[in-house]
Amino acid sequence: MRARELLAAVAVLSLAAAPAFADAAAGKDKAQACAACHGLDGLSQMPNAPHIAGQPEVYLKAQLEAFRSGARVNEMMSVVAKGLSDEDIDDLVAWYSAIEVTAKPPE
Repeated sequence: MRARELLAAVAVLSLAAAPAFADAAAGKDKAQACAACHGLDGLSQMPNAPHIAGQPEVYLKAQLEAFRSGARVNEMMSVVAKGLSDEDIDDLVAWYSAIEVTAKPPE
């Protein structure tokens, strides 16, 4: 029963967190400022910056909002996120979550 309740809660949160009027094209433009650390395609080349391409919307939105509010702290992201509007976050989330990431295991 607990697993069913957890799945229902995740489904509700996913719907609630999804940006209703997000613009992935605008997010792509806004993401130029993120490229120095997270790469042009959201796949970081820096060891201290995570890959963010293809991450779930609910995760990306929660992390950006946490950096903006100060609930999560990082030397760079705390400064960058403070200047993001709700629309900026929604657009960035739409862009990065829409990037399809694939992996091919070695043969």
